[in-house]
Amino acid sequence: MALFVITVLAVILATMASMQNNSASSSGLQTQSHRALFSAESGIEAALNLLIPPDGSAGRSCSTVPFYYYDFLVTGLNGCSATVSCSVISVSSVDYYTLVSTGQCGSGLDASQKTIEIRIK
Repeated sequence: MALFVITVLAVILATMASMQNNSASSSGLQTQSHRALFSAESGIEAALNLLIPPDGSAGRSCSTVPFYYYDFLVTGLNGCSATVSCSVISVSSVDYYTLVSTGQCGSGLDASQKTIEIRIK
């Protein structure tokens, strides 16, 4: 009877340890995912300033490849990067710009990538 109880408790403890390990791993991946999203958002914002400068000067041409690239060195996004591409289409002589930003963080099994797309005129 005691052997049965010890076996059941060992199985319960092993299951709980496995669940804790999975939870910790999931939390780390979720953090990397958020960091990649913030990197992509930052890339979009910086690219918008290059495309349509706040001072009213002529912006960067969409033909630049990549339109914008940045390796983050700030706390929180260290080890992340943002790559932004730009394309333009004209409809009834109005230019519509599409910016696609890809944020990447981490490497190997901890890598995460998020993509954001916006269109402006």
